[in-house]
Amino acid sequence: MSEPNDRNKQVIAEFRANEGQVGGFFADKQLLLLHTIGAKSGQPRINPLVYMPDGDRFIIIASKAGAPSHPDWYYNLVANPDVRIEVGTEELPVQATVAEEPERSQLYDKIAAKYDFFAEYARKVTTRVIPVIVLTRK
Repeated sequence: MSEPNDRNKQVIAEFRANEGQVGGFFADKQLLLLHTIGAKSGQPRINPLVYMPDGDRFIIIASKAGAPSHPDWYYNLVANPDVRIEVGTEELPVQATVAEEPERSQLYDKIAAKYDFFAEYARKVTTRVIPVIVLTRK
């Protein structure tokens, strides 16, 4: 198992043991667990992600820490947009939509103002536009 997968498993376990609260890098951030189905494998996947509430919606960023490629979970969402999230102790069915301009930039700027690492990721990326995903309760 790769190091990121090991780290994700630890974060997921801590999230569930502490009603959605996690320490370390995520200590002062809002975190959700995104449940997807692998676009190629068809296997269930879970990813811990920082999010920002926007009314009844949840906003997540496919930044992959500023890497030149999208994270795998992004492709899973595009292939299968009906997903589930865990927020605190709640599990919710949601519909994932990739935000289009100008909403994408507006939402990205809003979350980057709250979490400055997203602004840094955007500066690092030169070969792609970082997708913003809107998760809407079903």
